[in-house]
Amino acid sequence: MTNSLTKDHPNAPLTSALDVAPKVLLHDHLDGGVRPRTVVELAEETGYDGLPTTDVEALSGWFVAAANSGSLERYLETFAHTVGVMQTPEALARVASECAQDLAADGVVYAEVRYAPELHVERGLALPEVVEAVNAGFREGERLAAEAGRPIRVGALVTAMRHAARSMEIAQLAVRYRDEGVVGFDIAGAEAGNPPTRHLDAFEYLQRENAHFTIHAGEGFGLPSIWEAIQYCGADRLGHGVRIIDDITVGDGGGATLGRLAAYVRDKRIPLEMAPTSNVMTGAAKSIEEHPIGLLRSLHFRVTVNTDNRLMSGTSMTREFRQLADAFGYGLDDFRWFTVNAMKSAFIPFDQRLALIENVIKPRYAELVEAAASPPA
Repeated sequence: MTNSLTKDHPNAPLTSALDVAPKVLLHDHLDGGVRPRTVVELAEETGYDGLPTTDVEALSGWFVAAANSGSLERYLETFAHTVGVMQTPEALARVASECAQDLAADGVVYAEVRYAPELHVERGLALPEVVEAVNAGFREGERLAAEAGRPIRVGALVTAMRHAARSMEIAQLAVRYRDEGVVGFDIAGAEAGNPPTRHLDAFEYLQRENAHFTIHAGEGFGLPSIWEAIQYCGADRLGHGVRIIDDITVGDGGGATLGRLAAYVRDKRIPLEMAPTSNVMTGAAKSIEEHPIGLLRSLHFRVTVNTDNRLMSGTSMTREFRQLADAFGYGLDDFRWFTVNAMKSAFIPFDQRLALIENVIKPRYAELVEAAASPPA
């Protein structure tokens, strides 16, 4: 499962390789990855006066500290400030453009970034205007990233809030704009008390329209949330899905027995969008070292690595990879596996996924493995 770049060898070669390794990101929130300086500048431009501080460094630290509570609900409260400054077309486009550029600088070659259009209408924007502004920002960010020698493709996931009642409207947006950069649909927000089946009409509509969707499930709530998301709603992927571990029993000898639901998730190759740092911060996992991703990877679930909220978690894809390398001794073979898993699970056409795997991801990893195997001159 590992190659020569593991904990048994110096960390420097692996660290350098992970810096430049191609990465695929399926679970990243637009309002959870705003640059701290941009938050401050947009607050001044838009007249938002709710920030706890306008000092950029202090604000960055505040977001991480406030989010690191062990509670999903408390974690979600930090978004009031980022959403608060993202209420104009210009602000939305800027944040989306910077998101694409930041991800590209981190080595991400394909990303699906999600946001909830219904949260960005406080100043009178219509839902389509929100989507069009974000789409324009992503295209601008892709252009600038390519000019900088870091090409990236970004698809948008439009998200409905699970405690609200606008999921059908948002699902219709996903279908309306699916040829203009929106690749799928999602529901997000506190799981407890807000089961995915509340939005069954939206999911059935998306299925009739041959549209893709993922569902946040198995992060703040347990197996019933996962079961409903898959068996009632028909989710293509699971946002987090960490609690699937509750349906796996590990014996004294180390062998694992899968329950019916866990076996179904593995057998059907349902992708799990896991975000280790975020999962620890929200209390879904005790630590990186005890994160279920280690067991699930060894059992060959279709696990993917994600950032969730880069601002609140103070993280990046490279940082997530490094932490997993330290915790589980993973090497380049493992990170190639995670990356190919993610690309296989993306919501773009098969031939486009295959092209990125065969023409970008595998060749670059092959170069990195070869470089690691070659002794220094």
